[in-house]
Formats: sequence, C-alpha cells, structure tokens
Amino acid sequence: MNIENAQEAVDEWIKTHGVRYFNELTNMAQLTEEVGEVARIIARRYGEQSEKESDKDKDLGEELADVLFVVLCLANQTGINLQESFDKKLKLKAKRDHNRHHNNKKLK
Repeated sequence: MNIENAQEAVDEWIKTHGVRYFNELTNMAQLTEEVGEVARIIARRYGEQSEKESDKDKDLGEELADVLFVVLCLANQTGINLQESFDKKLKLKAKRDHNRHHNNKKLK
C-alpha cells in the first residue's frame, strides 16, 4: 500500500466507523500522545530505563501504526497529498544529505 492508498483507507475508515475527523488541534494532541507511547517503549526497551512488567507486552509496531494513522488524518483534513510531499522530501534529502552522511566520521 502506498501513502496515497493509506490516506484513502483512513478516510474510508473515518466515514465508516467514525462520526467525523477530530479537529486539527485534537489530532495534534493525539499525535503527541501516540509519539509519547512510542518513546516510552523505545526508552525502556532499547534505552537505559528499565522496562516495567506492564510495558513488556506493548507492541511497538502497533504504536507506530497509531502515529501513522493520526498523521494520515492530519494530512487528509488539511488537504495534503502526503505521497507527493514525501516523494519531494526524499529527493531533497538525497540531494542535500548524501555527502554529509558519507563524510560523517561518527557514522563510520
């Protein structure tokens, strides 16, 4: 599934299962909450914090999918074609960062 299809799938889900999109500020708050859940898993599972027993069954993939869902909602409700924006950004980063990363001694 490409990003454009994902945006359409989210829109269809909202129309079928939701009443409407939450407003942009609510979705921004939700995005922050979901990113926080991802951060908690990564900090405890891969970082230096100890993982609580209650966190051991948390699914990082599911939490990342929650982030993606809300990002797609925000793109839909603000009229952004995220596929187009992502493709443009990837080209920019490839041009801008290629030599920078190859020349970064910290990455060797």
